[in-house]
Amino acid sequence: MRIVLAEDSILLREGLVRLLTEEGHEVVAAVGDGVSLIKAAEEHTPDLIVADIRMPPTHKDEGIRAALEIRRRWPDIGVLVLSQHVEKNYAAQLLTTDSARVGYLLKDRVAQVEEFLESLERVHAGGAAIDPEVVRQLLARTTHVDPLSKLTRREREVLAEMAQGHTNAAIAQKLNIAQSTVEKNANTIFDKLNLSHTTGYSRRVLAVLRYLGS
Repeated sequence: MRIVLAEDSILLREGLVRLLTEEGHEVVAAVGDGVSLIKAAEEHTPDLIVADIRMPPTHKDEGIRAALEIRRRWPDIGVLVLSQHVEKNYAAQLLTTDSARVGYLLKDRVAQVEEFLESLERVHAGGAAIDPEVVRQLLARTTHVDPLSKLTRREREVLAEMAQGHTNAAIAQKLNIAQSTVEKNANTIFDKLNLSHTTGYSRRVLAVLRYLGS
């Protein structure tokens, strides 16, 4: 795939360029700030952008703002953002969009090369790739009414895998259960959480995350 990379750390940026190139992808631009990221997306119209959330000049939200702008202007471009820590507000901004092709990973996940590359492919294919730690924190109990209290242990396990962007077949393999069991649990989850039915897998994942992050 054709990728635009945005990361202000030169070492990490060059390392990612090398990794992606060795895997057969084309890094059409590698930049270090949000403004340059938007310009590169406009110039190259890549298949996917990979962007750090915090970039110059303030190192606050330049990356996520650029990613959201790209999603608004070019919805067919996949967006995978990287973060040093779980930042719920930024995750919510990205994950509550309606379209697919979205991912949110912690930077530590990049070191797990196979998982990182699989996440890229999943986003490129129109799905979602959400870091397990992001999911864990989104699923964590709060002082508010807990919508997950209605779910069984198995349903929670299925929901956690769904929220990471895994297909029913992949969930069945990871949990060592039948795919029909996953499908049954998924339907029950949506009924218990009073979520409207959705037609696409990625929309289903984003709907769950949107509900849990509200």
